Amino acid sequence: MAGGKIDRDAVLRTLAECDQLGEEAFLEEYGYGPALEYFVVHDGKRYPSKAIFGIAHKFVEPGARAMRNNEFSGGEMQVAKPLRALGFEV
Repeated sequence: MAGGKIDRDAVLRTLAECDQLGEEAFLEEYGYGPALEYFVVHDGKRYPSKAIFGIAHKFVEPGARAMRNNEFSGGEMQVAKPLRALGFEV
């Protein structure tokens, strides 16, 4: 995977960006499709977990970038488990 390890703050910043842009524009901006099975649930809202996880990498360190959709697979082990470890409901 590109970039460093994400933290809770990076995920929260990504959730805020998704809220600001709207989910459809957010996904289009970064080249992700809608979530099919795994969602991050935060403050009563559902977010596409793979996109949130990948895009959060741009907030890890200065100069970092979001991971592209084709650079990793989603699912339980690569996305859901690490997000749960950061305290998020998936």
